[in-house]
Amino acid sequence: MSKTTAALTPAPRSVRRGLACLAFAGLTWGTTGAAVDIVHRSSDLGPTAVSFWRLLAGAALLLAAKPLRHTSRPPQPRSRQPLRRRAPLLTGTGLALAVFQTAYFAAVQFTGLAVGTIVTLGAAPVLTAAGARVFLHERVGHTGLLAIAGASTGLAVLVLGNRSGVVHPTGVALALLSAAGFAASNVLGRRAGRHGTGEDPYTLTIWAFAVGAAALLPFAAREGLVPHTAHPAHVALLMLYVATVTTALAYPLYFAGAATVRAATASVVMLLEPVSAALLAVLLLGEHLTPATLTGTALMLTAITALALAESRPTPKS
Repeated sequence: MSKTTAALTPAPRSVRRGLACLAFAGLTWGTTGAAVDIVHRSSDLGPTAVSFWRLLAGAALLLAAKPLRHTSRPPQPRSRQPLRRRAPLLTGTGLALAVFQTAYFAAVQFTGLAVGTIVTLGAAPVLTAAGARVFLHERVGHTGLLAIAGASTGLAVLVLGNRSGVVHPTGVALALLSAAGFAASNVLGRRAGRHGTGEDPYTLTIWAFAVGAAALLPFAAREGLVPHTAHPAHVALLMLYVATVTTALAYPLYFAGAATVRAATASVVMLLEPVSAALLAVLLLGEHLTPATLTGTALMLTAITALALAESRPTPKS
């Protein structure tokens, strides 16, 4: 293999590890909406309060586990930048995650788990590709533009092809807002991995959770931090699952994976989330997927897969 070819070829082991991290995060995140939907049905805990507790508990769990992490492997030397230089990344990621989660939980309340998740994670790669093009100078190309058009068509079919009451416009708008938050965190994570800030994915996650929880606290307090429910143990167990498995475990793996692959590719792997969420919505929550929903979903997934292939092609260097 020539030196030029070797330079253009990514490290296979690193990429495979990153894809595995993203796949685990996507599958576990696919269960988040179902768990939170059951919390909503079992208590009066609102989406902002759920998001606040999730971020706060996730930060606390990761912070408590940090000493164990350092004893399990030797610390790697890092050239860490001053906090004032890292602050935009930490603040931006935390706010993006707060928007992503809160808007998503609200979308699920308005329009159901399946549609809310499909719109959020179907639109996110399109917004990610646009953000990566503007801020990271990653190319999109003609294939990428066609994929974006296809995803937009799928979204239109899903929203406009259903009869009134099946897909709620407010829920779709919240899902699109959630997608924007997801895309922002994705691009920021990729930028951190490319340019380096001295912040490893684990520490970045702790900071982002803390910032997001702090931003949500006044809104969550107004909504109500303590749930009123006839099944407190049931709600507590579900929230514990959301905080540990889908937050404290999944998010560091997601940021680690996002730092090793292209931003658009990471978003495509995360399409495991809407697929698994849709299955749970039908099998566990009794939701129904209409022909328009299935057609729109198929168009979006196909378009985003094409976008991933276009974005993953290496750019030859002159």
